[in-house]
Amino acid sequence: MALLSFERKYRVRGGTLIGGDLFDFWVGPFYVGFFGVTTAFFALLGTILIFWGAAQQGTFNPWLINVAPPDLKYGLGMAPLNDGGLWQIITICALGAFISWALREVEICRKLGMGYHVPIAFSVAIFAYATLVVFRPLLMGAWGHGFPYGIFSHLDWVSNTGYAYLHFHYNPAHMLAVTFFFTTTLALALHGGLILSAANPEKGEEMKTPDHEDTFFRDFIGYSVGTLGIHRVGLLLALNAGFWSAICIIISGPVWTKGWPEWWNWWLELPIWPSQVGM
Repeated sequence: MALLSFERKYRVRGGTLIGGDLFDFWVGPFYVGFFGVTTAFFALLGTILIFWGAAQQGTFNPWLINVAPPDLKYGLGMAPLNDGGLWQIITICALGAFISWALREVEICRKLGMGYHVPIAFSVAIFAYATLVVFRPLLMGAWGHGFPYGIFSHLDWVSNTGYAYLHFHYNPAHMLAVTFFFTTTLALALHGGLILSAANPEKGEEMKTPDHEDTFFRDFIGYSVGTLGIHRVGLLLALNAGFWSAICIIISGPVWTKGWPEWWNWWLELPIWPSQVGM
């Protein structure tokens, strides 16, 4: 089915969560809806505030712009605009834009009569962001524990937070997150490479079918999850990467305050080593 005829078939009324027919409209090929309007509002306002903060600093160098969270002395209260209050408003705008985008995806799914896999998957990414700027600061008692908005300043925050717990890569949840990120990349590379090799034959040859793809992996690793299965595997890997990355930071501070290498002392204290059984 041609894309335009497909679009005409499914550009139907209904499926909205808020606003009914009033916000049930498109701009070109893009469905807008109530949450499309709120996404645009929050995204535009947040972007303007970032540029306003840059103007206050006197630099528009994208590497040097830095909108920092409030000082720890402000705790969980509102800070003055130029002393972290701007960061708080931008964070609200970011959350508003992300959540609105996810709800817009829900409305599109309702229109198409399909499952909610896409907005659910995006919600994991929103959860990871909210963990850094909302949940962890709340648990630690100050908005100042959030990360700053800026390129170099954000990298400095990551480095400083890692060193605060000594070797952060000893964090077990961090280990899981990194493993899932690498495995996601591997799965995507294998899947993308397979599809391209099957769908782009040499000149004069016919395009290969899913049977060829399944056969390749049966011959290669002894098993093929199939065309539907590989997308389930990819989704599972990607969601776990985002989820465990959020867990690894939320337990650093609220749950574990020492250096992460110390966490592994339980391994040395197991009653399987000669030193633990008096030998």
